[in-house]
Amino acid sequence: MQNHAMRFVKDESGATAIEYGLIAALIAVGIIAAARGLGSQISATFNTITSTMSSA
Repeated sequence: MQNHAMRFVKDESGATAIEYGLIAALIAVGIIAAARGLGSQISATFNTITSTMSSA
């Protein structure tokens, strides 16, 4: 029984998968934040163009 417990403690394959999952989640959060920032800038630009063309 102690042999099984020691093997379980030394097994790091699950930890590696969790680390990759955390890295993927952080990258996804970064992409979402960048997309939100760019989206608002693009929306403001199109609103400016629309108002300029409407008043011309």
